[in-house]
Amino acid sequence: MDNIAGKKSGLTWAVHLATLLLVLLWLFPTVGLLVSSFRTADQISSSGWWASLFPTERNVVMRAADPDDFRVADDDLFVVSGNLFDEDPTVSVATISVWGTSSREISQYTAGETADLGDGATITVQANGDYEWRGPDGEISGRGQRVFATIEAAPEFTLANYEQVLLSGNSTDSMAKAFFNTLTVTIPATIIPIVVAAFAAYALAWMEFPGRALLIAAVVGLLVVPLQLALIPLLKLHLGIGIGKGYLGVWLAHTGFGLPLAIYLLRNYMVGLPRDIIECAKVDGATDFQIFTKIILPLSFPALASFAIFQFLWTWNDLLVAKVFLIDATGETTVMTNQIVELLGTRGGNWEILATAAFVSIAVPLVVFFAMQRYLVRGLLAGSVK
Repeated sequence: MDNIAGKKSGLTWAVHLATLLLVLLWLFPTVGLLVSSFRTADQISSSGWWASLFPTERNVVMRAADPDDFRVADDDLFVVSGNLFDEDPTVSVATISVWGTSSREISQYTAGETADLGDGATITVQANGDYEWRGPDGEISGRGQRVFATIEAAPEFTLANYEQVLLSGNSTDSMAKAFFNTLTVTIPATIIPIVVAAFAAYALAWMEFPGRALLIAAVVGLLVVPLQLALIPLLKLHLGIGIGKGYLGVWLAHTGFGLPLAIYLLRNYMVGLPRDIIECAKVDGATDFQIFTKIILPLSFPALASFAIFQFLWTWNDLLVAKVFLIDATGETTVMTNQIVELLGTRGGNWEILATAAFVSIAVPLVVFFAMQRYLVRGLLAGSVK
């Protein structure tokens, strides 16, 4: 009785657990990349991205203002006052819990207490960083007094990384320029194969002509042909006819590499549509073109959308085809994947810039995927049930 159709499996919990695990494995690095893109280089090198989501406690060294410029006479003494956080721009505004005047005794004083510096000089440090350094003339001179403190800093993020990546003045080093170049490559390279494959899929699904079975077999065979096998011959052809150094060449290359999957996917979907609808339309005098545009295309939207997702993601994240068919020494047609490679070469240590550039690169595919994911599942399951 355990195998009766419709009875809920006892392993449903395992399926849910595995799905949750896969989601977390995908989500964890993506969230980490997003958080890191808003952090500075010092923050990335000092702690993991998860630590930036909560207040952190760390030891810092700050210095009071230069007494020769800021000291004020107070009876027989001189006073220098201010805020330690304002004096040191590398330390964000935080709360001081304990502090000291020596690196060996950082927790010697609590916030609000006064430290005796000797020879009549004292310094008082408050929790918000305000200080008052007081002493005779000979003791209030030279460089500002150093303060070693343990601070609790709130999460701090910055948009400076995005400003540097997206608003760079150098066109060859601008992710914004590469972003629009990638759109210029991706949108036509997604639309063109869909248009061509839709016509071909309808013909292979519903039109009778000699050699149809051989064409279907050829399409299936092309699915297993490695992309790298056709790069050099295709590039030589493009260079021979003069389209090997611009957008047209890369559009046609992506179209050719994407057509086998597009035709296969759309043909499987269209062949599963009810035959009665097509036959009734023919009885009413509709031509093949009218059937295709008014019946087949609207009903095939899930399959069209699912392939559009595949093609868009593949083209957007492509580096190999862009490297081969977008030959440009000036950087005017550099796409985002190639721009990130350039950043890795010139700024291998600037992880904040690389994280920002990488997240800018994946932001659009994420939006496209989540906006059209329901069509992806429906399109992939097309023809699986008759």
